[in-house]
Amino acid sequence: MGSFKFGLIPDSEMHKEPSPQRGTDASCETTKRLNTMNSTRKFKSVALAIAGVLLLPSCVASGNVKGKSSSPELAVKSVQHGKASWYSIRTNYGTKTASGQRLSNDAATAAHKTLPMGTKVRVTNQVNGKSEVVTINDRGPYIRGRIIDLTIGSAERLGFRQRGVVPVKVEVLGHVKPGA
Repeated sequence: MGSFKFGLIPDSEMHKEPSPQRGTDASCETTKRLNTMNSTRKFKSVALAIAGVLLLPSCVASGNVKGKSSSPELAVKSVQHGKASWYSIRTNYGTKTASGQRLSNDAATAAHKTLPMGTKVRVTNQVNGKSEVVTINDRGPYIRGRIIDLTIGSAERLGFRQRGVVPVKVEVLGHVKPGA
């Protein structure tokens, strides 16, 4: 015999759902509704699975095919060495950059004193070797010895958000001319 809670109802009976009475119109209607809900859920699950299967190949097809990328090749035009720091919406006193674009903390963008807006550069953290390609869309940094200011998101991905300032290599990238 099972133990009793408060001496009235056995534990085995405590968690059972009340069963609908057979033969009543209400119980038949409830059963029909439950069956309809279950079939709708199954249909939605199957539809989602089919959509996933159909979309997966399109994601794979957008990647590299036989080592060729869909974007033009970028070559290193010049290299700079110096210190990098990071900035964010909070430290920039707003959300506008010098290019007029909205500053996003997670974007792969940076500030440089002289490079043209829209220039792509590869920034390599010299401490850990991590690198990321960013786009110049702002001016700065305005502190002596620093050559580039990255967004806080890029600093996080490059592994120097906590340090604040690290030595970096900045490679200015440009398009490779066909036949060159």
